[in-house]
Amino acid sequence: MLIILSEDNYLETINSYDKAHWQTLLDLIPEIEANKKFVDIVERENNIDGVIQMPYFRVSKTVHKFHNLVDTMGIMISFDWGSWQEGKDILEGKAFGFDRVDIPTKCKLISMIIRNDRFCDGFLVSMFEDGIILGILKSIERQLNL
Repeated sequence: MLIILSEDNYLETINSYDKAHWQTLLDLIPEIEANKKFVDIVERENNIDGVIQMPYFRVSKTVHKFHNLVDTMGIMISFDWGSWQEGKDILEGKAFGFDRVDIPTKCKLISMIIRNDRFCDGFLVSMFEDGIILGILKSIERQLNL
């Protein structure tokens, strides 16, 4: 079930989560580190009826697991992510880095990435390939261990 937090209550909700709440998401870290490929291109095929199927991409199981976990963990936040310049700067590497922001801000980044992927197909995969998702998760893990 998709759980989306509002901009009014996300801080207290996310800050109330203990380490156990995050564990299934953090368990993806070794899987992400071991993965070299986060998408497969399915080539064009002709089926028996002569219908041509155009090439498309299929995200890896790791990306799919991450997306499903994020949807159900209560870390997605409803906010105007398209206008959030700080988030854009962080993702583009212009800001201080993931350890300089709190966990709720990292959740806003994750929300921004997931939402942007709906409009820019492949954006989530690119965030995996660029190490952004891994960096966010490792930063969450470090902050939870403090």
